[in-house]
Amino acid sequence: MSINSTKQDEMILTLPRTRVLKRLFSYLKPYGLKVFIVILLLIFVMIVGLVNPYFLKISIDKYIGNSDYNGLMLLALLFIVLNVASMIASRFRILIMSSVTNNALVNIRNDLYTHIQKLGFAFFDSRPVGKILARVIGDVNALGDLFTNSVTSLIPELLSLICVTFIMFFMNAKLALASIALLPVLFILMFSIETISRRKWEVYRSKRSNLNAYTHENFSGVKIVQGFANENLTNKNFSTLLTDMLDRFMDAVRYNDFFWPLVELSWGIGTIIVFLNGIRLIDSNEITIGTLIAFTMYIGMFWRPIVNISNFYNTLITNFAAAQRIFEIMEINPDIYSIDSAEVFPEIKGTVEFKDVTFSYDSKKKVLNNVSFKVNPGENIALVGPTGAGKTTIVNLISRFYDATNGKVLIDNKNIKHMDLESLRSQMGIMLQDTFLFSSTIKENIRYGKLNATDEEVIAAAKAVNAHDFIVKLENGYDTEVSERGSKLSVGQRQLLSFARALLANPRILILDEATSNIDTHTEKLVQQGIEKLLTGRTSFVIAHRLSTIRDCDRIMVIDDGRIIESGTHDELIELKGSYYSLYMSQYKLMNEGA
Repeated sequence: MSINSTKQDEMILTLPRTRVLKRLFSYLKPYGLKVFIVILLLIFVMIVGLVNPYFLKISIDKYIGNSDYNGLMLLALLFIVLNVASMIASRFRILIMSSVTNNALVNIRNDLYTHIQKLGFAFFDSRPVGKILARVIGDVNALGDLFTNSVTSLIPELLSLICVTFIMFFMNAKLALASIALLPVLFILMFSIETISRRKWEVYRSKRSNLNAYTHENFSGVKIVQGFANENLTNKNFSTLLTDMLDRFMDAVRYNDFFWPLVELSWGIGTIIVFLNGIRLIDSNEITIGTLIAFTMYIGMFWRPIVNISNFYNTLITNFAAAQRIFEIMEINPDIYSIDSAEVFPEIKGTVEFKDVTFSYDSKKKVLNNVSFKVNPGENIALVGPTGAGKTTIVNLISRFYDATNGKVLIDNKNIKHMDLESLRSQMGIMLQDTFLFSSTIKENIRYGKLNATDEEVIAAAKAVNAHDFIVKLENGYDTEVSERGSKLSVGQRQLLSFARALLANPRILILDEATSNIDTHTEKLVQQGIEKLLTGRTSFVIAHRLSTIRDCDRIMVIDDGRIIESGTHDELIELKGSYYSLYMSQYKLMNEGA
């Protein structure tokens, strides 16, 4: 099933439970000392809770029975001091554990975000952005209770359960056995519920991911939605996805709700059994009334850890699907990466060569088929041809966004697969048809090409591509805030900013992928001078359907059906009267008809 849809459930790779838990709790290791302190505080609180019923037994059987009020007052004073200290310890425990949990979540989210950035285009091509955001935000947040309860509930409650069980057997083995008689049945029932409940929560998180993806997609395309007056349709689809998510949530919760009745019922029946046996043992003088009263309190203290452990178990089931979804992505190996023996690229001179390069996106249809060419340093190469011919694929391989299926891509006679990826891309400049601007100032968007650039360098780059004039006319000039994707600027203005950003980066290899297709004729004339400066002294690849913009390129390669069918200068190809000639004449005819 495809996952590249907002309405289809994701296919999650099922990871072994032990591996997920081991990796999950490895994030607590850096905070081992703090966790140890929390455990010590919890043990102290637990011990105070354990001795309280024993204090009651002593007060009844020893001090009240013997009218020893001085001893009773001393015991009461000790009781108050211990319980006040226990309250203070609990407060510190909460503060420390909250800090540990939040830091662990920050580390998980940071690791996940960093890992996703290393993944290739194939990963992002295969799923909506909203589904990725659901994991980075929602699924990571869901782990908070799991971390907190693992330390504050599981460890101390297990210790408390062991201690209480030991005390009960020490006080009276018969009553202790009566107390735990229902535990085997309870554990079998809870395990059965867990198996079904975990699957239900996995489905719920998948449905929530669908809703996030659809919401993100529609808000991103809100202009299209409103432009075609399709608000009712999107509302209907949103409601359908929302209802689907809610139904799956209620389905999962119904199974979770079986936990508490089972535990409470077992607790109640166990208490009745203890009372019935206790009355019989009092009649036979095997125990005292104080012992039975203390034992009934220990019964509560015996079942309370079971309730809390069940709560942790319930939290684990609820959020295990979130951990599974997070680590499923983190175990995806990047398909494009620097090998261990990769060399750092020295300053690129600009020779680019394809040797019998074949490429396919899906291992079925070949996008490029045995393509070979060589470009010398400083050459300006134009790539033309019909949509889907393979032009963008060629520049994607040069940038190593993908690796060739067969053949070699060489830069300066070095196979780019064997070179450090960052040192390669840092010397390349790429400008696309759909210019992306970040939610920041114009100055910072231009500076993205060179993070340590001075304001003077930023302004010089803008002037070089004729962007300075429109920038200074804006309300705050270079400090004008740009909305997401630069929607408040015209298409031409966004393109000019991208040219300034590329010029500032001073790339050794420049790629213009339809970078001037959305610029009006007036703006195009302004930017041509900047492009000439941009192309000077560096190897460049220009993809353009507007053939008038590439007439002066050193070489024009015509791509069709994954092959280079023609190559030469504009004049040479016109004289050849082949495919390029036909494309050029058809555009020339349309321009004249339009005029």
